[in-house]
Amino acid sequence: MFKTNTNLTARIFHRQILTPRPSTSVHCARQFYENLVPNCTIYNVDCPDHSFRKFTDDGQYLISISRNHQDLIVYRPTWLSFSCKEENCHSHDLPPKAKRFDSFFTQLYCVSLASSNELICKDFFLYVESNQFGLFATSTVQIQDAPATGGAIDGVPSIEKITFHLVRLEDGIILDEKVFCNDFVNLAHSTGVFLYDDLLSIMSLRYQKIHILQIRGSGNLVDVRVIGAFCREDDELFLNSHAQCMAFLDNSRQDESSTVENGQQHHQHIQGGSFLSGIKQRLLSFIFRGIWNEETDHTLRVQSLKKKFYFHFQDYVDLIMWKVQFLDRHHLLIKFGSLDGGVSRNTDQLPAFFAVYNMETTEIIAFYQNSADELYHLFEQFCDHFHATSRASSHMNFISSHSNSIHALEQLRSFKNKASNMSQVTFSLREAFVKKLMASLPFSCQSQSPSPYFDQSLFRFDEKLISATDRHRQSTEHPIKFISRRQPNSLKFKIKPGPEAGEVVARPKRISSFLFHPILPLALSVQQTFMQPSVVNIHFRR
Repeated sequence: MFKTNTNLTARIFHRQILTPRPSTSVHCARQFYENLVPNCTIYNVDCPDHSFRKFTDDGQYLISISRNHQDLIVYRPTWLSFSCKEENCHSHDLPPKAKRFDSFFTQLYCVSLASSNELICKDFFLYVESNQFGLFATSTVQIQDAPATGGAIDGVPSIEKITFHLVRLEDGIILDEKVFCNDFVNLAHSTGVFLYDDLLSIMSLRYQKIHILQIRGSGNLVDVRVIGAFCREDDELFLNSHAQCMAFLDNSRQDESSTVENGQQHHQHIQGGSFLSGIKQRLLSFIFRGIWNEETDHTLRVQSLKKKFYFHFQDYVDLIMWKVQFLDRHHLLIKFGSLDGGVSRNTDQLPAFFAVYNMETTEIIAFYQNSADELYHLFEQFCDHFHATSRASSHMNFISSHSNSIHALEQLRSFKNKASNMSQVTFSLREAFVKKLMASLPFSCQSQSPSPYFDQSLFRFDEKLISATDRHRQSTEHPIKFISRRQPNSLKFKIKPGPEAGEVVARPKRISSFLFHPILPLALSVQQTFMQPSVVNIHFRR
């Protein structure tokens, strides 16, 4: 009786008399959110003209950026409180003071992060929950046609200065900074940066380097290693020593004047890139050994190498690293592709490859094309492993995916079945479906909200209009409905962005963003229209 009862009192009584099955206590507790929903909305709240970024994963802070992209403003979420002299307070409207932004949020501080020629990247923010640190980024204007100098690759834009700021969110103190000059890191939605526990990876597209840093508890950003041209710490020393030895051998054969000239030329030749980068060497050797081991007969082995390796050798050499993420503390998932895809927004149908790299042994241990069925099956069954949430985070472990939710899995397989068939035409459609799905890998760090209202075992909603993924959505005139999973026809609550009465006249395209608190029944909806002020609504439980 109590399992299907939606009465909150009955749920509490049910919790008292029954013990949940092992390892299900958190899931049982989250079912209370079916009764604790944001059932009240304050439309068009009078709030500061800021760009609201997100709640931190523990719900302690609301991050926002000033409109001039110079200042960081941090708020503490508080709960609405007001007095009512009437007997039935729920039937009365909220008092005017309760409808203000500062009734729900208290500003802790405002700190300037950007210099005069830098701007804060409003889409970039990573939260170190164990220490309550925030990582922010500022950058100068992007230069599209920058010349490739100092080992940079052609065709990649340049940013004169990129600065990562480590901020203690408790008081806004800037603890440390990391600066990259004349480089390019994709900061949009934290695409080029990934945080796992206290380890931070930064993908330099322009110089094809993966910078691994450690965030110390003292608030320092410490360089651990750089993966790219060299894989081991002593690789550069070894190559320089080799260049010096070769120069010494040349000295013994030539006269003094020509010796100095040739030695310098040879050293410059080594430094100038006569060798492939260390990570590219590892990749090519892995592909070669894989093809070599496919055949035991020498003749077939040679034919296979000619067809699969040497024929595509230049294609493999031309690959660049697009994106990287941690799988654990020792393994990286690296995405390779063509130069065009490195700076393009839409890479769904471009050929791409994924490599699993062991940082300790400096070896590639797996390699897949983005249309490979084996990679798709791994993604379908072990999607949570690709998210690689920090071990200290207790909130991020309950985000719905098709590897932990039967509802998400059914939806994925439904899309897959539509694209699958035996004919050649639909085979191409199926391959396109797999490529589109793999385009999300590697996942952007902390890109999903841990709010229980996005738990697909509790609620059903239209993912075209709203989802746990941190992205802007095209706004709709109709409210977004959240329907109970256990009671399919029961509407639990609605979220409506924009003005309460809707739009009377036709206006330009509107986009909406949603910020859900990870614990409380509290959400912000922000509707933005070109050349118009934003409309902020607060959705909460009254």
